[in-house]
Amino acid sequence: MTPQIYLIDDGNELKSTLVALFKGEKEYKFKKAKTSELDSVLKNIPALIIINEDGIGEDIIKLCNKIRENEDNSITPIIVISSNKEKEHRVEILKACVEHYIKVPIDEEYLYYTVKNVIRLLDTNRRVSPLTGLPGNVQIQAEMKKRLLNKEEFAILYIDLDNFKAYNDVYGFLNGDEIIKFTAQCILKHIHDTDVEDSFVGHIGGDDFVAISSNIDCEQICQDIILEFDQGVLKYFNETDIEKGYLEVPNRKCIIEQFPLTTISVGVVIVDKGRFHNVLEIGEVAAQVKHLAKSTPGSTYIIDRRKK
Repeated sequence: MTPQIYLIDDGNELKSTLVALFKGEKEYKFKKAKTSELDSVLKNIPALIIINEDGIGEDIIKLCNKIRENEDNSITPIIVISSNKEKEHRVEILKACVEHYIKVPIDEEYLYYTVKNVIRLLDTNRRVSPLTGLPGNVQIQAEMKKRLLNKEEFAILYIDLDNFKAYNDVYGFLNGDEIIKFTAQCILKHIHDTDVEDSFVGHIGGDDFVAISSNIDCEQICQDIILEFDQGVLKYFNETDIEKGYLEVPNRKCIIEQFPLTTISVGVVIVDKGRFHNVLEIGEVAAQVKHLAKSTPGSTYIIDRRKK
């Protein structure tokens, strides 16, 4: 997707400079807007906002604060370009959570690489789950490969939720997102609540998580995750469904089906030295173990301790 970069400027000189700098690089698209059009800009959730302080008639601090206070743009990076060289002014702008302050006259090469690096950082951050803040597939794979190459012994916990689609069908995906965040908190708490310092938790996506621990005796961790989840997840259900113990969901033929309340399944693979040669082999065994865990009613964990 082409990043939308908005320039807040009442003139045209800055846009001309940037278009010339990025000539031939179609992945960068610059749009200019006046300060009076800021609300419209924020609705588009830009990848980056560049403000020319010399080209606007409003207070720069108030403008930056307005961007930051907008829920959808609270993390949108901001670059301010200004001829004001006073240190106090620069610091006040940086306090408003502005990423970069570039002084006029503009060093075009510096501006070029600042924009490119901000966009690159955004691309990197997309690998992190925006819902849980946990690293995604790229980092998960890298973490597993690193430990395999270093011939470490470790445990991998593959964790997901049971009957979660039924929950989303009844309560809606926004409430479902709250359960996902709660699940992440449970996993983080108990994976890191040990003396092992190099633990790792990742979010594959949806209701699927991966946790890695050097503590291969991880039975207590699994039990603690399940206990806290089963106790805490009830707050996301209404009393009627809790009393019934199941959800009623119409299928495609409008026939009501019953689904148990959401539970959690944990499939664990113990990676002994020399057992696996690559990440794919671990994934194959993990799929088998997780299937066994999900086949058992209620919240369950199963640990694969095979040596070969």
